[in-house]
Amino acid sequence: MLSSLQHKLYTFIFFIVLIGLPLTVKAQLLGTGKSTTEEAPKVPADSLGRNTPQGTVNGFIKAIAEQNYIRASQYLVLSKRSYRSVKERIRIAQAFQRLLDQNGDILPPSMINNKETGRTDDELAAGIDLVGTITTNNTLINLYVENQTEDDNKPALWQFSDETVNAIANATIGDETILDRILPDVLKERKMAGVPIGHWFVVVVMILVAYMLSWAIISLIGFLIQRFWRKANTEKISAIIDAFTLPARLYMGVLVFVALTQRLGISIIVRQRFSVIIVTIAIVAFLILLWRLTDFISSYSRDRMTLRGRISAISVILFLRRTTKVAIVIIGIIAILGAVGVDVTAGIAALGIGGIALALGAQKTMENFVGSVSLIVDQPIRVGDYCRIGDIKGTVESIGMRSTTLRTAARTIVTIPNAEFAASKIENYTHRDRFLFNPILTFRMETTPDQLRYLLVELRALLYSHPSVVNSSPIVRFKGITADALKVEMTAYIEAANVDDSHEVQEDLLLRILDIIDNSGTGLAYPSQTIYFARDGGNSEEKTAQAEETVKKWKENGELQLPKFDQKRVDELRGMIQYPEEGSVVKPEPNNE
Repeated sequence: MLSSLQHKLYTFIFFIVLIGLPLTVKAQLLGTGKSTTEEAPKVPADSLGRNTPQGTVNGFIKAIAEQNYIRASQYLVLSKRSYRSVKERIRIAQAFQRLLDQNGDILPPSMINNKETGRTDDELAAGIDLVGTITTNNTLINLYVENQTEDDNKPALWQFSDETVNAIANATIGDETILDRILPDVLKERKMAGVPIGHWFVVVVMILVAYMLSWAIISLIGFLIQRFWRKANTEKISAIIDAFTLPARLYMGVLVFVALTQRLGISIIVRQRFSVIIVTIAIVAFLILLWRLTDFISSYSRDRMTLRGRISAISVILFLRRTTKVAIVIIGIIAILGAVGVDVTAGIAALGIGGIALALGAQKTMENFVGSVSLIVDQPIRVGDYCRIGDIKGTVESIGMRSTTLRTAARTIVTIPNAEFAASKIENYTHRDRFLFNPILTFRMETTPDQLRYLLVELRALLYSHPSVVNSSPIVRFKGITADALKVEMTAYIEAANVDDSHEVQEDLLLRILDIIDNSGTGLAYPSQTIYFARDGGNSEEKTAQAEETVKKWKENGELQLPKFDQKRVDELRGMIQYPEEGSVVKPEPNNE
């Protein structure tokens, strides 16, 4: 960030350099305003350059600068007979100049239309353009130029309208301006470019005065903001104030300069030459503001992403900052060229064609960039997440501008373009809040109905009582009879911090399920195509009898927990299982309840 002293120095140098520009751009600013890429006219152009509103205004200013008032009068509509004498024509042209010098204003050349049709997007009638104003005796005179040609097949001929000329001819010209009264005769008699040399010296002084006043005003405003607004001293607000300081000084300097030159009565010839510079300064100030705001926003966003640990977003922020700055430079060059009178239509068209060609050639690159932006904004994955993209499973190691890399279980690196990544279905395993436990058990066909009832009750009791199974109702259902087995499906959710912990709980549940199956007296079914050469012992008669007796007691006492468990029994079962089981090196956590 530049210091305030550097701001002052750079701005001062900027204003001083501008002093020499009017003399070097005289031919361009006061010419006919024709573009270097102007299309060949369909008909012969007017010798005085009156084919466009801009050409008429520039030609009139050039004529009065050369004190050729006869030629200057040809840019006016002199319809009345009394205006047709040479003396009267000269008088009106001189009065026009005098009124403009005292309190008149004409638009900068770049803001005046340079087409034969004139402006078509304003509220005025076709063939009429407003190019400036004059204030005299509290009366506002609008300066209109009007196309005098009614035949579309003939060249346009723009002149200051009859209404404007009549108002000027009848206007009361005031006394000498402030500048005329204070300048010594020697500075008024000697002229440069048709203007007393004293006006040029005063303009130089006004540049310095405008700069000093703008610096003082903006410094005072900054001091008051910091004095009465507590947040102004914070790092963020202070950076915003610094970003606005230099552009605000330039804008304020322009406003002060325009106000002073109009108030003092600087010649309209000088002011028109400096109008291009004023517009250029305004454009430069706005570009500086955009540049500094881009730096501030990117720095602020980068710090926020760093604090949040979103390192992958920083590369996108830096890329967007560079892209924005390039756009600012290109737009600034086009705007400045347009302000000084260069026709940039062909350049813009060339940029458009080049941009389309570049976009087509870099289509995949842009797709990958857009994909990386969507991954960072939506955050379906983050660095370190374990996920599945299509048929690929792995841990995300990096999210770049073009691609994302995954580390697979085989320790290989897979690189996926971000466009393909963002368009794919992403399954993220890292952020699961619970893990599905869904084994399907098949029992021998010899299993009796009471054995099956015993299994259903005990398996449900296992899920209800295990501390790592989510308290929502687990499901254990007899799902069907296949050709070689009785099928029972279990569905529950394991509550664990990560995948490894869920595997430990699942292992414990499966071991306890095997214990329950063994106690029931039946067993898991073997595939029907298996051939047994050893003698099958069949079901245990003793354990079968025990299981049947247990079910009988449940029925007699009205305690058979089918088709679902009684809530009272569920409450009794909760937490009865010790997990990890007794003898494990991992000690169970104390029950806070």
